[in-house]
Amino acid sequence: MNTFRLYLKSMSMLIRSQLQYPLSFLTQTLAQLVMEAGELLAVTLLVHRFDHLNQWTGGDLYFFFGLMSVTFYLTEFWGRGLTGAFSGMVRSGQLDTLLTRPRGVLTQVLCSAVDPRRITCVAVGVVSLAMGSRMSAVRWSAGNILLLAESIFCGFWMVLGLFMIEGVLCIYSVKSVEMANTLTYGGRSACQYPVDAYPRPLRAVFTVIAPFALVMHVPASQILGKPVFGWPGWAAYLAPLAGLVVFGVMYTVFARAIRFYRSTGS
Repeated sequence: MNTFRLYLKSMSMLIRSQLQYPLSFLTQTLAQLVMEAGELLAVTLLVHRFDHLNQWTGGDLYFFFGLMSVTFYLTEFWGRGLTGAFSGMVRSGQLDTLLTRPRGVLTQVLCSAVDPRRITCVAVGVVSLAMGSRMSAVRWSAGNILLLAESIFCGFWMVLGLFMIEGVLCIYSVKSVEMANTLTYGGRSACQYPVDAYPRPLRAVFTVIAPFALVMHVPASQILGKPVFGWPGWAAYLAPLAGLVVFGVMYTVFARAIRFYRSTGS
């Protein structure tokens, strides 16, 4: 509980520090809004050009896009320390100072940065979710609400775990390894559309290795009334737990990598 309070206090301080330059913050936030709105426009053009994609209607595509945007950018909002700051800590030797403090390294890394500009991307995702649910006539029963919340919650931890892959590679290679982005940012771009639209090798990657399909597509398809793998309804409540498994595995790997960390001597 003390760690959680420390994290919230750190986030509050970081957000206030960024708001000290309101014009710069507003400009960058609007830039994020324009970029994410451009991606939503691409979905809109696809919906207007084609009646359906496999079994998915235009409303379904908006729903998938919205779920991905909300989940991914909430993770970037709160987990910016892993995606933006960690590689610099390793290169500069700043990570050495974290090892001497009583708090865990991962906690300190997450407390080191926040990206409130992403709130506009989350807002675009919420709008897309609302559009998709209205167009697809989703019935928001208690079960569907719970399923959506579970998907976002487990998706947050899954994406955070995938971000840790770059951190682990960075510990061993000293600099950031862009290859890791194929699973994180590449996964975001690919899996904002239903996974069954892709060839079998890609479906396998995003079901087993980076399980966006299990964490987001299975519950989303259940909410839309079109189970993506033909699984029974109860399986949709179990599939998102794969996100917690990914985080647990990567946390263990990250902790082991820290034990083998060698300072750059900077």
